[in-house]
Amino acid sequence: MTAPQPTDWPYDADQHDPLTKLRIPVTSAYPHWRYTACFDRESEDRPTDTEARMLASFIEEYREHWFNKTYKAKLSERPFDTDAVTWVFHKWAGDDWSYRVVTWERGPFWVPVAPRLRGGQYGYPKVPGPMTLVQVMDRIHTIVDEPMKHWTEWKAAHPEIFGEVADA
Repeated sequence: MTAPQPTDWPYDADQHDPLTKLRIPVTSAYPHWRYTACFDRESEDRPTDTEARMLASFIEEYREHWFNKTYKAKLSERPFDTDAVTWVFHKWAGDDWSYRVVTWERGPFWVPVAPRLRGGQYGYPKVPGPMTLVQVMDRIHTIVDEPMKHWTEWKAAHPEIFGEVADA
């Protein structure tokens, strides 16, 4: 039996996953690193090419909105962006996405909850699901009833990624 070989890859994200090229870490729902955002490898479905570009854009928007030039340069030296909080995205099926924040200690694990829990006693009436990836991203950026201006402006400035859904 051969012992595992040491690696220079310190991340818990899948090094050879195609999403890694887009700076999207593919991890578990409990990532060890504080990535800005990641995709849950236990998802029942994979992102489409369009959804992968949306995930990469979500990470880029966060970087552009919250980080200064010096920190952005430091992040550019790494394969992934990191910060204090991680958004984990999970895909149940086509146009059925959920998210969680790794710092959550109470409430539903995924928002919207898993399809098998929707509508029952564990359903989350405020967010019944299913939701598209853009709807989930809008919810992440929503305070009270409307998505934040910086997010809606970002989507509008990137029609090649968000297309007609920029106003969703």
